[in-house]
Amino acid sequence: MMDVNTAFSTRYARARIQFLEAASAAGMALRSFEHPLKGRDGETLAMDVALDGSPDAQNLLILSSACHGVEGYCGSGVQVFAARDAEWLAKSRDAGVAVLYIHALNPHGFSWLRRTTHENVDLNRNFQDFAQPLPENTAYAELHPLLLPKEWPPMPDNQAAIAAYIGAHGVGRFQAAVSQGQYAFADGMFFGGTEPTWSNRTLRQVLHTYGARAKRIAWMDLHTGLGPSGVGERIFACRNESAALARARAWWGGNGATPITSFYDGSSNSALLTGLMWSAIYDECPQAEYTGIAMEYGTLPILDMIAALRADHWLNLHPEAPQTLRAAIQQQVMDAFYVDTDAWRAQVIVQARQALFQAVDGLSA
Repeated sequence: MMDVNTAFSTRYARARIQFLEAASAAGMALRSFEHPLKGRDGETLAMDVALDGSPDAQNLLILSSACHGVEGYCGSGVQVFAARDAEWLAKSRDAGVAVLYIHALNPHGFSWLRRTTHENVDLNRNFQDFAQPLPENTAYAELHPLLLPKEWPPMPDNQAAIAAYIGAHGVGRFQAAVSQGQYAFADGMFFGGTEPTWSNRTLRQVLHTYGARAKRIAWMDLHTGLGPSGVGERIFACRNESAALARARAWWGGNGATPITSFYDGSSNSALLTGLMWSAIYDECPQAEYTGIAMEYGTLPILDMIAALRADHWLNLHPEAPQTLRAAIQQQVMDAFYVDTDAWRAQVIVQARQALFQAVDGLSA
């Protein structure tokens, strides 16, 4: 098997080149949707799409990366590895399963080392009906001034206030309040937006174009940041429907060896969230039976991850910050969502590869 490490990159521009070259070499049909802004190296940004298989295939597997920008350094590596993996390519092709690789759902955040889009929106909270009243997150409203203080690093009184909240309510409640999604503070954390973002609109176009003829669709969306380092939690990513959960468990559960968790029943490391991206599949591909998971690879403890995101949002509000502090925060964010070790990358690939093979078996059963 090829060297795992060569599939991963630490700059978006390089990751994009690697993906396009690997997909092209595998004979996939490529299409790029160019982002209106440039990357931090002045490079073109794009949501790149590669289809391996027939556009008329009844069974379609989607593998997507960088919903949360900086998390794309992991997801892109998985996609590049898969596009170079002869055994995997033969597996999906022999089963008649078309595979749609969506590289860099949020290319701006990918390049600029941010989890959000260029609109400061968490893409995985942005899939709402904005003509209707939006969810309220009163717990976040209480925390907002504490999460983004005037000075960074936070002063002792701020640290004490955060610690007091956690002491009174617990880490789980703190995580849920911060990460559930909020629609009132445009400069805040986990902001879901007030309208569909560029990435939202572009993804819907991709799903409608490539998924309209499929009868069965599976989706693996690659994430990082929650759970024990290197462990890929398989989080149920469908409506709260028993039949879909049963399929997900049958396909990806490994008879209990690789359990499917769910935020509907509290078994996931993720809090119950709003405005989730995968909900678009029901709008754009209503004819298909849909089964999906988010593959969530752990990196750092939850409070360290949230601390990195607080720093990132503070930096976004303070462009005048000195370069040394800027560089330190950006490295903190990178470390929170990408573990730069051979062992971590190997764990990522082994688990992703297993889940890909399982998805093809499930779709084609």
